[in-house]
Amino acid sequence: MVIGLLLRTILVYLYVLIAMRLMGKREIGKLSIFDLVVSIMIAEVSAVALEDPSAPLSRGMLIIAALVSLQILVSYITLKSQRLRNLVEGQPTVLIANGKINDAEMRRTRYSMSDLMTQLREKNIANVADVEFAILETSGKLSVFPKAQKRPLTAGDLNLTVPRTGLPLPLIIDGQPIDKNIEKIGKTRYWLKYELKKFGYEDFKEIFYCCVDNQGQLYVDQKEDG
Repeated sequence: MVIGLLLRTILVYLYVLIAMRLMGKREIGKLSIFDLVVSIMIAEVSAVALEDPSAPLSRGMLIIAALVSLQILVSYITLKSQRLRNLVEGQPTVLIANGKINDAEMRRTRYSMSDLMTQLREKNIANVADVEFAILETSGKLSVFPKAQKRPLTAGDLNLTVPRTGLPLPLIIDGQPIDKNIEKIGKTRYWLKYELKKFGYEDFKEIFYCCVDNQGQLYVDQKEDG
């Protein structure tokens, strides 16, 4: 009985995992209404399949497969049809335009000033007067564009040339050198060991994490004892 329930749980888990992967990568907070409904229904079907061992597992799996197929179909159609996309996902709403609050849209979306101020504070904006545009996205997230004079200076504003930003490349993880990454930067283990000696380390096993940035600078984090 216990073993059967355990196997049933593992099977449902793997099946739902595959189903969610087929639905595509999407942040939880950025799910459309349709995606959210499908996700909730899949969770409910999965719960029923686990709570009632007497119910055929194939029935729950069939329902989940149908939901995933429907989600994929609707997602594909919405890519081709702007009208259906607006119907399923809705449209972004401009709450602040040219520095002025759109009262009518605030009422229509039932978005209070308290909600607006909370979202602005989360973006380090304390005063509505500093906002040029604020757009309520279909996910419920508020996109905010400060007024020009309130935006932080950038290197472009100062006509400064800055190095290209690149992702750091891990060279050692938990004491193990990543040979493919070392080769990718045209170096060898001997080079890496020589560089680590400059930091006072003699062995790769002393290093928990080491990476190199696009400027060739190493970051080294020592492994803690125990």
